[in-house]
Amino acid sequence: MDTQSIIEALDREINRLKQARAILETLPNSEPTKRGPGRPKSSTVTAAPKKRIMSAEARARIAAAQKKRWAAQGKSKA
Repeated sequence: MDTQSIIEALDREINRLKQARAILETLPNSEPTKRGPGRPKSSTVTAAPKKRIMSAEARARIAAAQKKRWAAQGKSKA
């Protein structure tokens, strides 16, 4: 391809883009909404999530299970 044909192709592309821009400028203010990945942000300020409170029974069960795992691990090492 010679230089002159490349320049002509570029000029055609520039004219095409100018026409597209002119069409877009004539449209009413219809700006596209800016969207990103993920859940949209809320316009209202939300409170911090509540902490989960574990019952005494649940804590005791977890502690007992952990002690059982520690005892089993101690036996396997000995």
